[in-house]
Amino acid sequence: MKKTLYSSVLLFFLLSSCADKYLAYQSRYPFKSPDGSPDFSQLDYWAAHPWKTDPSDSIPPFLQKENRDSLADVFFLHPTTFTKKKDSVHTNALIDDPYINAKTDYSTILYQASVFNQQSRVFAPRYRQAHIQNFYSGDTVKSKAAFELAYADIKAAFVYYLTHFNQGRPIIIAGHSQGAFLSERLLKEFFEDKPLAKQLVTAYIIGWPVPGHYFSTLKVCNDAQQTGCFCSWRTFRNGYRPPYLTKETDTAWVTNPLSWTTGPEFVSRKENKGALVRYNKLYRKSTDAQIKDGLLYTKKPRFPWSFLYRSKNYHVGDINLYYMDIRHNVAQRISAYLKQAN
Repeated sequence: MKKTLYSSVLLFFLLSSCADKYLAYQSRYPFKSPDGSPDFSQLDYWAAHPWKTDPSDSIPPFLQKENRDSLADVFFLHPTTFTKKKDSVHTNALIDDPYINAKTDYSTILYQASVFNQQSRVFAPRYRQAHIQNFYSGDTVKSKAAFELAYADIKAAFVYYLTHFNQGRPIIIAGHSQGAFLSERLLKEFFEDKPLAKQLVTAYIIGWPVPGHYFSTLKVCNDAQQTGCFCSWRTFRNGYRPPYLTKETDTAWVTNPLSWTTGPEFVSRKENKGALVRYNKLYRKSTDAQIKDGLLYTKKPRFPWSFLYRSKNYHVGDINLYYMDIRHNVAQRISAYLKQAN
């Protein structure tokens, strides 16, 4: 897994440009936590929040004329941005690290959380995320503690959100990679067999497996308009199965983000509404999709310079390769939810 994640350099470059650009944004994050923990009553501790202007509000030029609304709330859990090898001695990120916060906001919040901003208010808490090495460490006790701390922050943020902002509004839970891993636990603790389930529009658990028996009553979505269910996928090039997946003993649920079904049917890239690789450019019909053996497969995506991209692991592009399809589906599910509610 380590090799394939770190080999996604070119696509990450295309999605977010040179990582050094984050240095220019550090001065925007001067806040300091008195005790090292997040204070969710303060907007500084939210990477995205409807009460402030942040990168999740960004709209690509080709979408400037679309109708926008705030019919639902999205609680978005960002993926790992604490990745520098020199920092691996720290199990968790500092909540007030200006570089990590800049990197988070101008990569995943800009390129991923923004997919939800057409009809939703976006809430994305900062949290003391586990360093990426915790996914590979042989020290399971230390790694478990790192993820426990990360989840504790997310839980505190969600409780604060429910208490101060939700007011009975429809909720979408969304996360990618580490964020998706932690969102599974959030869904199990707060939604499954709980009264809050009636407010769940859907959950997008992307870039992390949902084992077949993880949830007891929360079901995978079977079509584009089903609500109260979850969608999940991990994207790879046709024919490739990473060696680390041999340890998976329970086949994961997978959603095809072009058809929003769970069947094995191939869906052509002609059905792809558009990939967002650079923020000012939409690439239509770039990526196909087919489910097989608990994974989502595609041919090599088509966009400028994609012929240079040799990796077969498209983890970093799980959302962006299907950006417009997700954006359209969010609107579909919110509409279906509101019709049922009425």
